[in-house]
Amino acid sequence: MSATFFGYFLDWAGLLLRWSHLVVGIAWIGSSFYFVWLDNHLRPPREPALAQKGVAGELWAVHGGGFYNPQKYLVAPASLPAELHWFKWEAYSTWLTGMFLLVTVYYLQASTWMLDPAAISAGSSTASSALPALSPGVSIIVGLASLALGWFFYNWLCAVFEQRSQIAFGACYFAFVVAMTWLLTHLLSGRAAFVHVGAMIGTTMVANVFFRIIPGQKIMVAQMQRGEAPDPIHGIRGKQRSVHNNYLTLPVLFCMISNHYAFLYGHAYSWAGLSLILLAACLIRHFFNQRHWGRAQWRYPLAGAALLLAVAFWFAPSSALFAGSEDVPFARVEQVVDARCVPCHAEHPKLLPAAPLGVMLDTPERVHALRQRIWQQAVQARTMPLGNATNITEEERALLDRWGRASGE
Repeated sequence: MSATFFGYFLDWAGLLLRWSHLVVGIAWIGSSFYFVWLDNHLRPPREPALAQKGVAGELWAVHGGGFYNPQKYLVAPASLPAELHWFKWEAYSTWLTGMFLLVTVYYLQASTWMLDPAAISAGSSTASSALPALSPGVSIIVGLASLALGWFFYNWLCAVFEQRSQIAFGACYFAFVVAMTWLLTHLLSGRAAFVHVGAMIGTTMVANVFFRIIPGQKIMVAQMQRGEAPDPIHGIRGKQRSVHNNYLTLPVLFCMISNHYAFLYGHAYSWAGLSLILLAACLIRHFFNQRHWGRAQWRYPLAGAALLLAVAFWFAPSSALFAGSEDVPFARVEQVVDARCVPCHAEHPKLLPAAPLGVMLDTPERVHALRQRIWQQAVQARTMPLGNATNITEEERALLDRWGRASGE
């Protein structure tokens, strides 16, 4: 199999896996949002007969031309219904498609996507000289280890704070995520680090379903089948983990889309920026959960918006970035772009079937129009050329850096 065909196959595999991951992820997150919304809108039953049956809350709703009356029991009904729906495959399918996507896009191309190009060329990490550059194989081990460590630490933390303050739990878990974000951005490429932070949180969410929520529900069902009263502790614990998952959805979604934005993961303090954005996501999610209870507290989304705005200003190019630096003759820039970028980014590229993302740099007008993007990808994030397939040199990157910062040509 030729390298070109293999790359084309991986592109199709990545496309179909992203699509599948998105579809099943919508199903899982949609059910999470719905059930939290449902719990927060339940009202005590008005009919005494329902209360006598053990119904703790009910809701009347209209949707799609029909009326619905969901009911929630305090612990469980007196007897099991003939048909009982379980919500688990949405979570499992999301994780499985996500892992296949991680393997296809990152692990099978680890030397391209998992490693910091600067660390490869310099022999040490540019983010921190105290941490060594990794081989492709070791980078994969680091990525997988982060997923496992994320779950084990979170699960231990839940046991420690089971009967204690959930605010303190959230603070400790957030501190752990910040630490892991810092570590991953210093070991892996910025893009891979962001994706693995999201994968770590997503793995924790699905592990909640697989190891805690579903087993607890199975225990309660088995107890009822034996004619025993189900132990409510399993429902309480399952509910706690379900609420945790609800708060983690927006951070995971952000990490999923972050790989498109080099100005974020390519920044020197990308770990801090991502941490603040994840905190903002949780604050915004908390506002909606509070709003479901009829207690809309606007300080939470305002605080989240303030954090996002702070990161935007912090990561913005400096005032001198694209104005006033050394002018570079465009002819020299064009030579570098023609040799290192155009083989992939052209109307008829030589190395790929089509220009990635439709970005073409085969005319002076296109190069001028995409100057900032070229600077971000080739200089700031150092992700292009992909895998350095065209062998760009450090001197050429320095030339693009000076040109990108210049106001003239």
